[in-house]
Amino acid sequence: MRDPTGLIVRDFTAADVAAANALTNHFISHTAIHFAFQPATDDQFAEVWRKGSAKFPWLAAEADGRFAGYCKAGTWRERDAYAGTVETGIYVVPEFHRRGVARALYAELLARLRKGGYRMVIAGVTLPNDGSVRLHEAVGFRPVGVFHAVGRKFDAWHDVGFWELDLAT
Repeated sequence: MRDPTGLIVRDFTAADVAAANALTNHFISHTAIHFAFQPATDDQFAEVWRKGSAKFPWLAAEADGRFAGYCKAGTWRERDAYAGTVETGIYVVPEFHRRGVARALYAELLARLRKGGYRMVIAGVTLPNDGSVRLHEAVGFRPVGVFHAVGRKFDAWHDVGFWELDLAT
């Protein structure tokens, strides 16, 4: 999908692995947004993408001819009864924040999930993160609760809020 501003949202490919991994590793190394402690290698990231994209959509965005971010859907819980529910992840290169990249990625991801017959979409957000909260609520997610002090990173305990979006409404 190409929008009038030149933003392109497309399927994630092997050519996106290095840029997406570098972006993810930035958030791993410098923020509590991602709860991993150790950066991944490109090969490790590629394996996660291969496994995840075999079942769920993974999308990439380009802006100004450059990689601008990616989003994905994945398993929320393992039990069979949860098969209609997915969890999302979305990462945007900081210089492309507030330029519509995340909204465009989510628009396409949610359309594909609807088409795929999924019912509920779950998003977890390490708090505080006003930008992510605004994004999720702007695209239709509603808050459902906060787990307090469930993640410890950079010598601090972090809360995680959860949002849901019902694709049937």
